[in-house]
Amino acid sequence: MKREVHPGRLRGKISLPGDKSISHRALILNALAHGKARISNFLDGEDCLGTLRCLRQLGVSVEKIAPRAVILEGRGLEKLKEPEDVLYVGNSGTTIRLLMGVLSGLPGSSVLTGDASILRRPMGRVAVPLQLMGARIIGRKGGTLAPIAIQGGSLTSLRYETPVASAQLKSAILLAGLFAEGITEVIEPLQSRDHTERMLRSMGARLWTNGNLVAVEGRPRLQAQDIDVPGDISSAAFWLVGATILPSSELLLENVGLNPTRSGILDALREMGAKIEVSNPRSVCGEPVADLLVESAELEGISIGGELIPRLIDEIPILALAAACARGRTIIRDAGELRLKESDRLEATATLLKRLGAKIEVMPDGLIIDGPTAWLGGNTESFGDHRLAMTMAIAGLLAPVSIEGTECTETSYPGFWETLEEVRK
Repeated sequence: MKREVHPGRLRGKISLPGDKSISHRALILNALAHGKARISNFLDGEDCLGTLRCLRQLGVSVEKIAPRAVILEGRGLEKLKEPEDVLYVGNSGTTIRLLMGVLSGLPGSSVLTGDASILRRPMGRVAVPLQLMGARIIGRKGGTLAPIAIQGGSLTSLRYETPVASAQLKSAILLAGLFAEGITEVIEPLQSRDHTERMLRSMGARLWTNGNLVAVEGRPRLQAQDIDVPGDISSAAFWLVGATILPSSELLLENVGLNPTRSGILDALREMGAKIEVSNPRSVCGEPVADLLVESAELEGISIGGELIPRLIDEIPILALAAACARGRTIIRDAGELRLKESDRLEATATLLKRLGAKIEVMPDGLIIDGPTAWLGGNTESFGDHRLAMTMAIAGLLAPVSIEGTECTETSYPGFWETLEEVRK
């Protein structure tokens, strides 16, 4: 689908869709628990609906009772059933990698596959520790690419140092560790997002952390828990940047999840000079939540890398747009993981912003961006990547753009285009 976006400012109030990472985990962890749970503000985008469909194939009763509400009956670790057919995850890397952990602990055989993007994305780094725990995993290119076939059950615990900071990898190991006797430990080079740990602890798992180490004791009896999913800060990022770079703009973003392992975009934008005010801080199901008020501001280029990158990895495309509007040079390093997303997000971000007039150079692990930009507008595309499509939409508020392939925004932000029309003045 092609859409056109024309210049304007952003003003008003936005209620964000539920956090994608938390929505996935609310489904999966409640499925492994005992009892009934209501998940409110559930993100009913294509990725999370893929997780929902897969859990139904594992025998979990899941009922959508409203567009953003789900009732789920947990089956516990022992009563998930062997799927009768292939589990199709669509475009969701979170679904396939987290379910690899679950299925490794489930007696029987299962097969996971997805769309063309999933078939290109690396699965080997998840398969290796699961194989060390005792799962038999077969896939293309030595088990590194989907479709992935798993023979699970009879896992042993392990201590594993991950090669990268990845919440999906860490979560897959922890989920497999729930089925293993003893204590499973995961050590990351840098701390990745910790939604899985917070939710497991709240459901009764014996789990503890020490710096970048996370340990979980196997065979817990988890208790299902009602979860009110906070607004997704990755979705908020588009509005935070848009209201900052567009003159005479002001937006109030309600109910935004501010998990410290996810809120790096706030740190980066504030360092650049953004005006973002936090109000009404509170805790929802163990997750910090607040409202954010953002208004127009002049930005300066910065250098970012290291420990900040895992905290804003998904927001780098829209952060690159902010950098192209800032005075001076912005350097983004240590973000090579972006080459393994729905698209090669480093190359794709640079390609799209260059078309619109930005001065941007790609490095093996990041970007160099010189601003400010004299925006040209023109024809652009999404490369099938939801975050790139929404980045181009915000760019269209600076100069007219025509974006090809906008349907992919349904992956993470159903209703994005309607919200854009509501707040564009």
